[in-house]
Amino acid sequence: MAEDSEAEKTEAASERRLQQAREEGDVPRSREVGTFTVLMVSGAALYVMGSSMAAKLGTALKSGLSLTREQVYNPDILITRILTDIVNVLVTFLPIGVAVMLVALISPIFVGGWLFSAKAFMPKFSKLNPINGISNMVSKNSLVELLKAIVKTIVVGSVAYLVIMKHKDAMFGLANESLDHAIVHMLDMMAMSFLYLVGALGFIAAVDAPYQMWHYANKLKMTRQEMIQESKENDGNPQIKGKIRQMQREMAKGRMMQDVPTADVVVTNPTHYAVALKYADGSKGAPKVVAKGADEVAAKIRELAKEHKVAILEAPPLARALFKHTEIGDEIPARLYAAVAEVLAYVYQLRAYRPGGRYPDRPTELDVPADMDPNNPASQKKPE
Repeated sequence: MAEDSEAEKTEAASERRLQQAREEGDVPRSREVGTFTVLMVSGAALYVMGSSMAAKLGTALKSGLSLTREQVYNPDILITRILTDIVNVLVTFLPIGVAVMLVALISPIFVGGWLFSAKAFMPKFSKLNPINGISNMVSKNSLVELLKAIVKTIVVGSVAYLVIMKHKDAMFGLANESLDHAIVHMLDMMAMSFLYLVGALGFIAAVDAPYQMWHYANKLKMTRQEMIQESKENDGNPQIKGKIRQMQREMAKGRMMQDVPTADVVVTNPTHYAVALKYADGSKGAPKVVAKGADEVAAKIRELAKEHKVAILEAPPLARALFKHTEIGDEIPARLYAAVAEVLAYVYQLRAYRPGGRYPDRPTELDVPADMDPNNPASQKKPE
């Protein structure tokens, strides 16, 4: 037995496979649903507007057969008269035409949804293979379509027979009615009969739609090996993923460096760590970390801070705590509010300092909880 035989396709189609099928224009479709909706709306419109349409068509017919001497001998007037009658007939049928067009556009929503795929328009030379054509003629799907056609013929034929028997006497009685009344009566019977026949097609559509959905899902089923292979492809090559992560880090680092000049202060270790903080005046939130780094990245942050005259404060415990417990874009932890507030107060005093005034005192004893400093032995103790 072949490895990818139908018997081995036991796994439901993955999202990726379903998406690929849609891209190729392969979605579940039920022609019976489309036929039923279009015919049902056409019949309903004919039933509702049949009387007025009959009257308008009767008027157009009388107008077309009633010609004056001037119209007969003057081609220009005759052509204008004929064109006017044609326009009147077209306007009479316009509501039904618009309704049918709208339903034809909307009906695909019921099974498969709307879809436009350029790949579906591309020629496939495999379809010209006579061997494939013969195999499709004797396939299980062809047998189902044949059975469906037989059932449709039986159902519609039976309903048609019952409708004819019901209106038999009324149809023979049309000869005894006046022309105007006979036309209206005939159109009403035709519309009602049409609705009965389309209602019979509704039974076929109600069965065909679930079958087409089941057949589509069954057709796209996958073998266990295909699922494993797709999973590997989704996971990707570890080297490629590593390269992507490296590029993402480089991009994040570039954006981070752009934010350093906007910081209020850079807290350093002094050489190993550097964390840039920013606090927006009037903000309801806490100060945020706009950049952080170690070693070479820390050196670059300090260099940018000096270049853009951003205050730099050596506070090793605070720098270590911020580096360990925050990420870029995070607000500082609540337990570090007091220490950071003291740092920001010092920075604001520096900005307000003028020569001749009292120079601000650099903060030395910042309130950093011992368990938040990774170099403090207290942070290494496990909770009891």
